[in-house]
Amino acid sequence: MSRPAPPSRAEFRYFLPITTRWMDNDAYGHVNNVVYYSWIDTAVNRFLLDHRLLEIGTSPTVGIVAETGCRYLSQIAYPDEVTVGLAVAKLGRSSVRYAVAIFRADDEQASAEGHFVHVYVDRATMRPVPIPDHVRAEMEKIHASG
Repeated sequence: MSRPAPPSRAEFRYFLPITTRWMDNDAYGHVNNVVYYSWIDTAVNRFLLDHRLLEIGTSPTVGIVAETGCRYLSQIAYPDEVTVGLAVAKLGRSSVRYAVAIFRADDEQASAEGHFVHVYVDRATMRPVPIPDHVRAEMEKIHASG
């Protein structure tokens, strides 16, 4: 069974540069898998913060992580510079699925690809609610089909 080609930078709309740290490497000499998940979470939340879509302590509606996944394609190791690419893959009524890719240095092909699903909930009740219109509008700007 053949694997799909790695995603390219052209498939993403928002980018966040990240510097690897010495402690990111594991005993095998490459960045440990849990660090990739941290980078993905950081990129999604930076997108929300950079676009004023989230006030961490006070937003009445917040995105709760419902699902994440990552496929590792090639190694990254300290002191590599990385860039996380982000696009909206699916925008539902109360949920959003982000497509995420992690690029090493200036590589055009991703070293890892993943997904991240937020379900929007009312902060007080923790029950699903529609994605607020102003949030949806910004998400549509980075929609993969847009």
